[in-house]
Amino acid sequence: MDIQAYQKWVSDFYKKRNWYQYDSFVRSNFLMEEVGELAQSIRKREIGRDRPDEDVTSDIENIAAIKEELGDVLDNIFILADKYEISLEEIMEAHKEKLERRFAE
Repeated sequence: MDIQAYQKWVSDFYKKRNWYQYDSFVRSNFLMEEVGELAQSIRKREIGRDRPDEDVTSDIENIAAIKEELGDVLDNIFILADKYEISLEEIMEAHKEKLERRFAE
């Protein structure tokens, strides 16, 4: 699936579930929550959690958790972009240009 098709799919999906109506301020807080969950998943794989109330998980399970959390982060980014009517292609191109200007040799 290409990035543009996914951006449309995720927006439609969120609208059907009544998750889209939250304003960008609320959505950005959802994004931060998901980034925290991603950080926790990465920590668990890289250095462990050392908590007796949590099960030890395999590397395969840890990578699956990281992949899941990355998806949640991406979805929130896609929804924010959609709310401002910005395509992911526009974001990637503008960011690429910024980095090339900043680090031109």
